[in-house]
Amino acid sequence: MDEKQREQSPWRRNLSVLWGCTFVAGIAFSEITPFMSLYVAQLGDFTKNQISFYSGVVYAATFFVTAIVSPIWGALADRKGRKIMLIRASLGMAVAMFLMGLVTNVWQLIALRALQGLFSGFVSNAQALIASQAPRKNAGKALGTLVTGSTSGMLMGPVIGGVLAQLVSIRVTFFITAGLLLLAGIISGLFVTEAFVPVEHKKDGKSGLAGLLGQFRDPRLIIVLLLSTMFVQLGNASIAPIISLYVKELMHSQGLYALVAGIIAALPGISNILSAPRLGAYGDRHGSGRVLVAGYLFAVLVYLPQGFVTSVVVLGGLRFLVGISDGALFPTIQTLLTKNSPSSATSAIFSWNQSFQALGNMFGALLGGTLAGLFDYNVVFITTALLLLINFAMLWFTEPSLRHQNA
Repeated sequence: MDEKQREQSPWRRNLSVLWGCTFVAGIAFSEITPFMSLYVAQLGDFTKNQISFYSGVVYAATFFVTAIVSPIWGALADRKGRKIMLIRASLGMAVAMFLMGLVTNVWQLIALRALQGLFSGFVSNAQALIASQAPRKNAGKALGTLVTGSTSGMLMGPVIGGVLAQLVSIRVTFFITAGLLLLAGIISGLFVTEAFVPVEHKKDGKSGLAGLLGQFRDPRLIIVLLLSTMFVQLGNASIAPIISLYVKELMHSQGLYALVAGIIAALPGISNILSAPRLGAYGDRHGSGRVLVAGYLFAVLVYLPQGFVTSVVVLGGLRFLVGISDGALFPTIQTLLTKNSPSSATSAIFSWNQSFQALGNMFGALLGGTLAGLFDYNVVFITTALLLLINFAMLWFTEPSLRHQNA
């Protein structure tokens, strides 16, 4: 699709519809995520170390499968379209979520989390659809705006989930989550417009990521960006399995710690909503690479002190700042991938980006659960800061063009 066709495409209308769908999906995912470790604790008589370990495995199971199947779904999206992938992902995950509310042991939960990973890809396909339709000059702002849909939902989800966990049960939350994902699929099917033309791939004997990279002018940049997606998501995912347990410890197991954990988990969403579109538009004008570099430095500065807090109020303030760093990093990486990708590779590169994001989720969940079990919760935050610093150094030395990029 050339720039004239992009201008005439219904990308603005689709952006509005998919913002609403990813908002609903964001609520669905986030209203159960902060309490998964508490749910694990209800499924058996576990020690603290066992809860941390099983929580990490439960989180990792989804993303292990997602990392494997994402390129397959991406290839299918190139042949069948992104809209049908939205419907496939939402309906499949709705079934998995509903069944999670019926489990009686942790192994059933792990198996269903893996099933959820098999049907994943709703947000990434929404991103790929908008990236394929929006004019390149508007790509940063469009993707930044779309990101606020899911993050807005993720802002509300933990609070809603916290209230439900206190008033009824965590099991009920899974049934509500299934209903929300079903709603997102119905809206996508009725209102998203896609004039899809199947992508023809050159038969040069190459397949997989190696074959995909042959279509790019700067394959090394693409690899660095994909690895960056993995590192950034690893940082977020390492915190997810233990945030509610960390809050519970800071509150000495007193008070409405489930509700407080939900509020603290939601705080990054507020700052993300405010920052992502503005940082995306700034990157379109002044260079996405500069936003990426600044985002990494800021992320290191806000993650490190989270390992030394003694108050949930201070923790909440720092988690609020994490949303700004996420607003700089995730949309900017996706924007750089879009601006440096040919149109024929849009679905494929976003599916591989999701695969690397899933790897980050998997390794992060395992790392967070393992470190919390071996040491304590604060070590997870310190390690995350160090890993992001390593990722920043990799960007700085392997792709110096990003420091001054005006694309």
